Amino acid sequence: MRPVERSEILDYVTYEEQRSVLRASAVAAKAVRRIHVGQFLCFLFENRETVRYQVQEMMRAEQIVREADILHELATYNELLGSPGQLGCTLLIGIDDIAEREVRLVRWRDLNPHLYLVLEDGSRVRATWDERQVGTERLSAVQYLFFDTHGAVPVAIGCDHSDTELQHEVTLLQEQREALTLDLSS
Repeated sequence: MRPVERSEILDYVTYEEQRSVLRASAVAAKAVRRIHVGQFLCFLFENRETVRYQVQEMMRAEQIVREADILHELATYNELLGSPGQLGCTLLIGIDDIAEREVRLVRWRDLNPHLYLVLEDGSRVRATWDERQVGTERLSAVQYLFFDTHGAVPVAIGCDHSDTELQHEVTLLQEQREALTLDLSS
């Protein structure tokens, strides 16, 4: 997927003026790319629109104006897109209770190798991730993952972790597959 370019980023004042329209579009893009797998795992597949929105929101929230800082945000969020043939996603591990979250994130420290996409031929593509997000003690509740499908569109997503609470597989809806097809071809 082609990265978001600096020329596509508005200054935060101009963005604020156009935010309601741009936000609605980004929310719609996220909605079709958000996939819940079981009770705790939510995968948000990133694309150029979701990344551009995140950069704009960071600039707005932090009132970023220095060019070096804008370029840093852009480079950081563009990493979420992955390389050609890959799907990048943000995994959100949702556990409201703080004490329960700590216990589970320690227990699930080995989660990432158990995350997969299923391709049309039935083969599984395992996630890769940034090792810095997995500490020696616990997993971070937000993970940035990549699935190298070599351009193939997945038909399902799942987890085969030994903890039965995490063992789920979800078939992707047609609209989700179409969105990921567009992302892989851009």
